Amino acid sequence: QVQLVESGGGLVQSGGSLRLSCAASGFTFSRYTMSWYRQAPGKERELVATITTTGGPTDYADSVKGRFTISRDNAKNTVYLQMNTLKPEDTAVYYCKADRAPWSFYWGQGTQVTVSS
Repeated sequence: QVQLVESGGGLVQSGGSLRLSCAASGFTFSRYTMSWYRQAPGKERELVATITTTGGPTDYADSVKGRFTISRDNAKNTVYLQMNTLKPEDTAVYYCKADRAPWSFYWGQGTQVTVSS
């Protein structure tokens, strides 16, 4: 069955770094645009970063530009989110999502990232 399994979250001090991974199975990973979203307590889920099928064009939320980098390895069916210079406001549950137009999409279960000040 389809699975997206995030890992790499945890507790880090402000200014620190984390690398999230999302391992995919059960579908043709290379045909899906991959994204990272996050949801902080009491807030709506927001798009953090997106990467196209070939790992080409990427897009980022303004709040993370210059600090986060999304990448993918189609041979390993995995998408990554390198997060540097973390801030307390980056604290959230981070989710990966796979999209293939027009209406095929999958979500992971999320991984908690907590940044202490």
